[in-house]
Amino acid sequence: MGKKKVMLPADEVDLATVKYQYEKIEAPHVTGFWLKFFVKLLEAPLIGSLIISHLKKENKMIEMLRNTVIPEAPMFKPEFPPQESETEVVLLDEDGKPEERVELALKILPDYDPAKSWSADSSSPFRYWKIRDYAYAYRSKLTTPSVVAERFISAMDEFNSKKPPTPLLISYDPELIRKQAAASTRRFEEGNPLSVLDGIFMAIKDDIDCCPHPSKGGTTFFHEVRPVEEDAATVARLRSCGAILVGKANMHELGLGTTGNNPNHGTARNPHAPERYTGGSSSGPAAIVASGLCSAALGTDGGGSVRIPSSLCGVVGLKSTYGRTDMRGSICDSGTVEIIGPITSTVEDAILVYAAILGSSTADRIALRPSLPCLPNLSSNESSDILGSVRMGKYTEWFNDVFSTEISDKCEDILNRLLETYGCKTVEIVIPELHEMRTAHIVSIGSESACGLNPDFEDGKRVKFTYDTRTNLALFQSFSASDYVAAQCLRRRLMYYHTEIFKKVDVIVTPTTGMTAPVIPPAALSSGETDLQVSGNLMRFVVTANLLGFPAISVPVGYDKQGLPIGLQIIGRPWCEATVLRLAAAVEELCATPKKKPLQFYDILKGN
Repeated sequence: MGKKKVMLPADEVDLATVKYQYEKIEAPHVTGFWLKFFVKLLEAPLIGSLIISHLKKENKMIEMLRNTVIPEAPMFKPEFPPQESETEVVLLDEDGKPEERVELALKILPDYDPAKSWSADSSSPFRYWKIRDYAYAYRSKLTTPSVVAERFISAMDEFNSKKPPTPLLISYDPELIRKQAAASTRRFEEGNPLSVLDGIFMAIKDDIDCCPHPSKGGTTFFHEVRPVEEDAATVARLRSCGAILVGKANMHELGLGTTGNNPNHGTARNPHAPERYTGGSSSGPAAIVASGLCSAALGTDGGGSVRIPSSLCGVVGLKSTYGRTDMRGSICDSGTVEIIGPITSTVEDAILVYAAILGSSTADRIALRPSLPCLPNLSSNESSDILGSVRMGKYTEWFNDVFSTEISDKCEDILNRLLETYGCKTVEIVIPELHEMRTAHIVSIGSESACGLNPDFEDGKRVKFTYDTRTNLALFQSFSASDYVAAQCLRRRLMYYHTEIFKKVDVIVTPTTGMTAPVIPPAALSSGETDLQVSGNLMRFVVTANLLGFPAISVPVGYDKQGLPIGLQIIGRPWCEATVLRLAAAVEELCATPKKKPLQFYDILKGN
């Protein structure tokens, strides 16, 4: 008796009474032999369910999902109210040709000055080569895609022979790269490049189809049960723009982890500190961009999987509004929290790749009624004036809930500089029920993942999954139908709170992660690990955009005392990618120097 709780309707909650809850996840950190032993216990018929029930009770999941009356109706997919139109933007035709959208995106960027990029001054600060740098080099005959391809292949050979191993790509064929590069080189020789993305090297995460490569999802077997017959919709759009697709990038197995650990194919290393994780699950895409080997990569983001590794590796990661990009051809194509998004070294490159891949599926257009996609006109004289009207929402207690104050201090400094330079105002906000947010997200993504994987799990493939994945699936399979419905009732409550917040602010700003790149335990390389406390620190700020479908971006804003990158996250109103990108470009400009060169960096444009 006395277990039942009743929540007030969301519109009756007094925000003045909301108290931030500092959360410590109660779960063991195990690796090596003890991880294997722990998984055996979890999968044992009686003791496993007792362990899972205990963990859920300790983390207040049972109290929230089964003992609480939630008055809101379930919201099984994000439902967005109509949004005000953004100003000083350029509309894109999602039914048009990808290369035409990219051409339009190119026109809204600030003027390109090759002198700044091609300075002979060896003392110039480090910067990544942008897509426009490659395009200029190709057009000016300073190099060709075929020459760059040979440098890329040589660099990959060096990466693959490193000690410790640095596996960036799971599937990789040098001859396919040479063939694509030769075709691109011919187009430049004939004066007919397909777009500014022609000849640009890009990697595709291993859970997105890219013919003729298999999609293993980081496993050893998934390509056997799910053969690839054609490119994913987003990959086909990049290919039509002339991008050189180098192969399938490494990832945390099936996207069910935040570190990037992968005992199957080897764990990708952070280019800034090879003894540390890249973050995940899009570990290979972030690492290959941060290493300078690719200008861009595609990742998937269901729980920060584009933004977390982008933050930890010091690059840019864009998550668009749920439904903005077509998920056809990805392993996670039927969930309610995932998107496909670009990882790039700069915001302008994210704009160019985003312009190419955007376009909702027919089903999402009917269900979500997306507004027309648009981009910020960064070449306009009014762009800076518009920044002055941007209101940035900040929940200070949440913002400061980080492993080290170096993270919140760096992010706070950027907010102050945005105010000083552009007049962007920070507005204090309160976001209720963040613990409930995390619970609703894990139940949603976990139940949807388990639904897709159960047939193979029960068909004798259980032992082929990593121990880390099996640990997660043991939890996910314990969620009931009523748990899932309760999570969707929470989704509607949380959508109400954020809809009200977005009436007062244009974006919500947070650190991207609650910690910088964690150290890789040696035993985790061969057997994996489960460390939900680290996952909690990495996911603390990102799940809002996934559960509620909002656009968000991670932009690098500096480094901690150990030289590890720190990212700022900008979360926008639904369908308002232009506002997010405009503010991200301003942040990037303020953080232009000094930029730290990764320890593992290859200059494939000019050659090392």
